[in-house]
Amino acid sequence: MKLITKYITLTTKGNTDIIDITGRAQKQLNECGLREGQVTFFAQGSTAAFTTMEFESNLAEDIKRLFENIAPEGAEYAHHMTWGDHNGHSHLRASLLGPSLTVPFKDKRFTLGTWQQIVFIDFDTSSRNRKLIMQIIGE
Repeated sequence: MKLITKYITLTTKGNTDIIDITGRAQKQLNECGLREGQVTFFAQGSTAAFTTMEFESNLAEDIKRLFENIAPEGAEYAHHMTWGDHNGHSHLRASLLGPSLTVPFKDKRFTLGTWQQIVFIDFDTSSRNRKLIMQIIGE
């Protein structure tokens, strides 16, 4: 078994910005030379998360609406009293999905379904430069 760490850097728009990273992740996987194993994706920071979805614009809008219903941006959160940055909803949304996602691969390809992509979601309130961690284990 071999363990390789790779990174994907990107700039987000914030405010539940949903970004399909499947192609970039596949490129990193191809470069590592492993044929079979799993990749763990990890978001540094407490206002971002990973999931899989069918990456199409109407579903992305549905997901944004879902999170607005669950943790509305305009609500008052105790977190606001701590830092005054008014991103309590961002932390709650990210904690619902979690900062990591593990995806298996075989024959140098992710074992995703036909309409399934790997997405990174930035829930924070403004644009950010993000460094996503890919930890690849396999042979």
